[in-house]
Amino acid sequence: MLRIDDLDTPRNTKGSVDSILKTLDAFGLHWDGSVYYQSQQLDVYNGILDQLSRDKLVYPCTCSRKTLASGDRKPTQPDIYPGTCRDKYIPPGTPHALRIKTGNSIISFQDELQGPISSNLAEQHGDFILKRKDQIIAYQFAVVVDDNLQNINHVVRGVDLLDSTPKQIYLQQLLGFPTPGYMHVPVIIDEQGYKLSKQTRAQAVDLNTPHHVIFELLSLLKQNPPIELKHAPATELMSWAQNHWNPASLKNSRAISL
Repeated sequence: MLRIDDLDTPRNTKGSVDSILKTLDAFGLHWDGSVYYQSQQLDVYNGILDQLSRDKLVYPCTCSRKTLASGDRKPTQPDIYPGTCRDKYIPPGTPHALRIKTGNSIISFQDELQGPISSNLAEQHGDFILKRKDQIIAYQFAVVVDDNLQNINHVVRGVDLLDSTPKQIYLQQLLGFPTPGYMHVPVIIDEQGYKLSKQTRAQAVDLNTPHHVIFELLSLLKQNPPIELKHAPATELMSWAQNHWNPASLKNSRAISL
């Protein structure tokens, strides 16, 4: 299944979806059924948020990054929300975000590569945002709803999202959704130690030589593709990769250098 995360409208760029579809096609990564767009699920997200509001599990927050930066958060814990608005009266019509209430319970799970992970959300994150002040649904919330709607049972993604997983499991438990299995694979970093991304101006994927890209990625991921496959078609490389995928060689690894 193919899901397009297009909720953050200010960051959406014209032609980006077509570029994604073209890239997947060039690499032989074909999907079943129609493309799932998060932007078409807004009624579902807002319906669940309304229920959480009725159950008094979320609350409005008018804090800005600027006010939080000058508030009572400790310099050593800049990302932990101090609960400023949890018991504060917010007049109707005031622009606000929606935060989920977190308690002191420990969220634990066994990651297939990174091992046992535990997090106390209240101490490590605080009440986190489900809907931003600009009315955009937050990633943490949308992906939990999407995974449930699409019956996702196994999530494989970059280790840079490992910190998000306890939040998502907390929401799954709160909403009565099943929790998938998780595997967080290491990310590829450049010479400065930054993850390859558009933000760090990493070179775009070369669509003209997909077989070279796949072979190099398999090598970086320690899958040891046989040298005779170096010039094989992308479809043959993908078939070999699926049949020989061995994540054990990446265990406890969080970064791979180019």
